[in-house]
Amino acid sequence: MTNLDPPRPTLEDVAKLAGVSLGSASRALSVPDQVKPKTLAQVKRAVEQLGYVSNGAARALASKRTRTIGAIYPTMYNPAFVESLHTLQQTLWAMNYQVVLAIHEYIPEREYDVVRAVVERGVDGVVLVGTAHEDRVFDLMRQRRIPLVLTWQRDEPRYGECIGFDNWRATYDMTKEVLARGHERIAIVCGSMEHNQRALQRVAGTADAMKEVRLELSKDLIFEEPFSIQGGRDAIRRIAALDERPTALICHTDLQAIGAIHECGILGIRVPEDMSITGMDDIELAELTHPPLTTIRVPTKEIGVLAARRIVELAEKRTGMEPLSVECTIVIRESLGEAPADAKSATPIKKPRRKTG
Repeated sequence: MTNLDPPRPTLEDVAKLAGVSLGSASRALSVPDQVKPKTLAQVKRAVEQLGYVSNGAARALASKRTRTIGAIYPTMYNPAFVESLHTLQQTLWAMNYQVVLAIHEYIPEREYDVVRAVVERGVDGVVLVGTAHEDRVFDLMRQRRIPLVLTWQRDEPRYGECIGFDNWRATYDMTKEVLARGHERIAIVCGSMEHNQRALQRVAGTADAMKEVRLELSKDLIFEEPFSIQGGRDAIRRIAALDERPTALICHTDLQAIGAIHECGILGIRVPEDMSITGMDDIELAELTHPPLTTIRVPTKEIGVLAARRIVELAEKRTGMEPLSVECTIVIRESLGEAPADAKSATPIKKPRRKTG
């Protein structure tokens, strides 16, 4: 039987239609920034007309590069991660790199399998969130000599480089704002601390700020819940069952805080009159809640841009010129108020020390 399928267009066909040499056509597809704009436009037009698809595997074998970056995130449910991924992808596209995205849903055992699958695709570098990963993840990256950038945290990792912020400082600063309004019984909604160094650092930031004024963060007021709206709602239900409720709740994501505010409305807990609530990330919905949410603004877009630029620098063995640290800021809105007067007088804890001078 005669094969009626037309032959696949080749790079030679592209060069002929574009009216350029084979070498020029090849450079236009592999290193477009090194080709004249007119030549690049001609080659792109020919590619579209012919429906040409380059043999990426063959080119990767020849150049030892695939011009793809693996981006592995714990979840896409958090809008902050989505925003960061968006700028990461846009920046990589501008540098002629593609993104391979994978999710592990905060499951360490799954993360290794996901990382391995991405690495086996032949990526030129990998971007991960946080620095708390299994040893075998770092070992795999080191053995394969694959550049690694770790985001959302500033630490000394076993392998790779970090681009992020000081999680301890972020919640420390927020806790100081809460303390300044007279709150002494403070609760926290965090994620699981077992495999999340960021959660540990954020809890420590609050605990240390409270210690400075001779207060103690009660372990009974640390609620480990998913980084989701439902996680915040469930935390409020647990708080509502307490004999002595906290007057302030510091949430480690805006989603948790939004869920907490919603559940407070259902249970008749006034925010901030009965309980102040704060978040972290400053997603778009933060200022649309009722009341608007006090939160920690994380420069998510900047993290994505910097991570993209740094991973390409590492992949291309260029000296890094980008800053590796970004700063968070406190955004005060109506969900943070003064501690209730009766709570101040009834709290069986030592009063804060007053700074002088």
